[in-house]
Amino acid sequence: MLVRDAMSTVVLTIGPTHTLRQAAALMSARKVGAAVVHDPDAGGIGILTERDILNSVGLGQDPDAERTHAHTTNDVVFATPAWTLEEAAAAMAHGGFRHLIVLDGGEPTGIVSVRDIIRCWAPARQKVPA
Repeated sequence: MLVRDAMSTVVLTIGPTHTLRQAAALMSARKVGAAVVHDPDAGGIGILTERDILNSVGLGQDPDAERTHAHTTNDVVFATPAWTLEEAAAAMAHGGFRHLIVLDGGEPTGIVSVRDIIRCWAPARQKVPA
């Protein structure tokens, strides 16, 4: 199975000056665990995850004052839609992260998460008799 079969095509893109609260609200509304951060001044694409927001709040930082650029991972490993799920899982395990931005033609077209991969690999849920 390929990344294109598992990835979410809901890609939330935010800017580097969004506050963490704004980012969290947008992620919650879209029901996603990560957002692509596009920062033309920094020259590329980064990722902000729910864990980044959690770590900031856990440190006592103010989510209304903290900007996404300060919490964005810019050293990103990207997947392509043609990667196998095994390749994606290996990249995640090697890098210690749970989300990969999927690029097609240099543009973000999806995000694949550990949950997406597990969903594809796990047997379909069966109803338990009452």
